[in-house]
Amino acid sequence: MALTESQHKAINRYRSKNKAQVQYINRRSIAKNFILKDATKEDLDMLLTHIKEREQELND
Repeated sequence: MALTESQHKAINRYRSKNKAQVQYINRRSIAKNFILKDATKEDLDMLLTHIKEREQELND
C-alpha cells in the first residue's frame, strides 16, 4: 500500500521531533538482524561478554 503525501509528511515530522528514539530503534534493529542473520560463534561469544558487562553496569 502506497503512502499518501500527508502520511510522508507526518512520518518526517515524527522523525524530526523524535530523533533520539528513531536512532535507538534503528540501532536496535541493526543489532538484532546482525545477531540473527550474520553473527558467527565468535561474534556471539564476544557479544555475550559485552552484554554481561553492560548488565552489570546497569545494575550498579
